[in-house]
Amino acid sequence: MFEDVKFHSVLVGRLINTVMKWGEKSKAQRIVYDALELLASKQPSTDPMEVFQRAVDNAKPRLEVKARRVGGATYQVPLEVPADRQSSLALRWIVKFADARKGIPMKEALAAEILEAAQGQGNAIRKRDDVHKMAQANKAFAHFRW
Repeated sequence: MFEDVKFHSVLVGRLINTVMKWGEKSKAQRIVYDALELLASKQPSTDPMEVFQRAVDNAKPRLEVKARRVGGATYQVPLEVPADRQSSLALRWIVKFADARKGIPMKEALAAEILEAAQGQGNAIRKRDDVHKMAQANKAFAHFRW
């Protein structure tokens, strides 16, 4: 796994790779590091890495649904999410919803999204709750898991 240069964290490295578009890694690094610096300036008493870690932990989905075809019918079967996929989905949702915030620079949008997720609010948390709700609603089809 790729560790980032500044914090020596695999999770920050994965965030950089998730933010990166068109192979422009230096631009993605600058966005992520600026966002973490903004977090540090908004909350000087807390470590930005702790806030980021809490945000990712809060946004991780525990369950998700997968489509399974059984006898001509397609069922949404709830499955537990593997740990690696949990963090991938959390990072992807945080970046996606930060990117969707129009009118502000990406570093500020990313900082705001991370801060909201760390507080248990924001779009990434809402997305996780929607995924959990969908899994709960389809609990009756859990016996189709294999």
